[in-house]
Amino acid sequence: MSISLSGIGVSRGIAVGHAHWLERGVTEVLEASIPEPFIEDEVARFRRAVRLARQQLKDIRHAIPETTRADITDFIDTHLLMLEDSMLTLAPVELIREQRCNAEWALKCQRDELAAVFDEMDDPYLRTRKDDVDHVINRIMRILLRQESIPELPGNEAKSLRGAIVLAHDLTPADTALLQHQGVAGFVTESGGPLSHTAILARSLGIPAMVGVHLGAAIHEGDTLILDGEAGVLIAEPDEGLLKEYRRRQRQAQKRRTELNRLKDLPSVTLDGIPVHLNANIELREDVRAARRAGAEGIGLYRTEFLFMNRDDIPDEEEQLRQYSAVIRSLKGMPLTIRTLDLGADKDAAPCAEMQDHVATNPALGLRAIRLCLKYVDLFRPQLRAILRASARGPVRMMIPMLSSGSELAQLLDLIDEVRQELAMDGLAFDPDMPVGGMIEVPAAALVASLFARHLDFLSIGTNDLVQYTLAIDRVDDEVTYLYDPLHPAVLRLVKMVIDAGRSAQVPVSMCGEMAGDARYTRLLLGMGLTDFSVPPNALLEIKAAVRQACVSDIDALVRQLLASDDTDHIAQLLNTINEL
Repeated sequence: MSISLSGIGVSRGIAVGHAHWLERGVTEVLEASIPEPFIEDEVARFRRAVRLARQQLKDIRHAIPETTRADITDFIDTHLLMLEDSMLTLAPVELIREQRCNAEWALKCQRDELAAVFDEMDDPYLRTRKDDVDHVINRIMRILLRQESIPELPGNEAKSLRGAIVLAHDLTPADTALLQHQGVAGFVTESGGPLSHTAILARSLGIPAMVGVHLGAAIHEGDTLILDGEAGVLIAEPDEGLLKEYRRRQRQAQKRRTELNRLKDLPSVTLDGIPVHLNANIELREDVRAARRAGAEGIGLYRTEFLFMNRDDIPDEEEQLRQYSAVIRSLKGMPLTIRTLDLGADKDAAPCAEMQDHVATNPALGLRAIRLCLKYVDLFRPQLRAILRASARGPVRMMIPMLSSGSELAQLLDLIDEVRQELAMDGLAFDPDMPVGGMIEVPAAALVASLFARHLDFLSIGTNDLVQYTLAIDRVDDEVTYLYDPLHPAVLRLVKMVIDAGRSAQVPVSMCGEMAGDARYTRLLLGMGLTDFSVPPNALLEIKAAVRQACVSDIDALVRQLLASDDTDHIAQLLNTINEL
């Protein structure tokens, strides 16, 4: 009898294979008192475990073929660097000595303290970096507890993995990289999220994957499984009809991937000859490789918040310059758009001392993004200097989030002019003509987009916040997410207003929100006049395919009819008609 389990699909694709269980859990850790004469022996035992964990990761790195892409080995290198961090290597030693406890308990206490910091972060990407701490600490813990690890998966274990769908409590990025080289068909874990490094790596490797699945005891070793990584469905012991259907979908998906990969080096132009710029959104330097593989023309959104999170100090000008310069080098001449700091007063890791005791009543409507930066200029000025200096090292644009008024814009431009003058007096190189643009994320900004277009070099529509603020809903609140609708007439008219304002002022307008990365909306946006998209790297080829299949002149009348409609059902019907042409 078939069993169907649901979870979070984190890497698209369909896998059919036999179940193979990998036990990745760690036995419950209990506190034990260590007699004074044996404290240093316990410290030495902990340090040996750290050294062995480091050696295991190095062995894994060497076991992966030299042809492996650098972005995959970077995940392992990240964990190796964490094993050098005093928060993981010195703090437990201090606990062993101060509390006279066993190494396992000291390590658990340190893990709990670090996890609490990550859990209080509001940014979902940064919050899931807790997974990396868990992976490194669990590796040390398994050594201390003398539990078997999976360093290289040799021999019979490797053979049993070929074509398997791996089931585990959790997988580290190192495990994931090895599993891919052992020929697994896909994997399912009970823990983890869509922004974990393991999930990111699965997408990069093209391995169908699900996380957050309550596996229980329903699935046994060797069971036939179907994994649908897009729908987030796992089916055990399917009947012949289901198997046949999913194998057909597999063939279709493979054909689609092959077709999309052929588009990488082809121009992004509509059937009626309109060129369209396709850029990528990134958060880390490592994301540049994925953008280049997808054929991105450049980076349309580089988020800088991660530099300021999970630390007790503020990154200074030189540290920020090093980070931006590293991304510029990776791009090898492609343009980079750096978004300035977009943090809010609700973050536990407040970016400056004055904010430590500030509690926002409504963070989404409070002191965040450019508002925060203009209030705490000492926080903002080093970033402005670093971005301007980086502009001397490659084609760079600076983008300001959450602008909402003319007075705010004037204050910003005056500050940028001050920084330019400072750099010139200091004899530091920068591009005096570096473009400065603004994100249109607030309805007020969309309504006066012509004002921003007159004073800025480009505009970028951030649809995630624009939809949220326009419809007065929190898109991550399960109680109201059904109201989140990019096709709401008010949202569409605001988007159109911004595009028209840019065109009138001859200022480029791009879109970098989720709407830009959804191929269902590509033709509509083209028909509205948008010709500059910035999307996640894994969505870029889908968007290019939609662009190359569109004929804007054929849909012009339908788009105008859609924009004039107040009926959401009618809008949805018109969108279907547009996409079917």
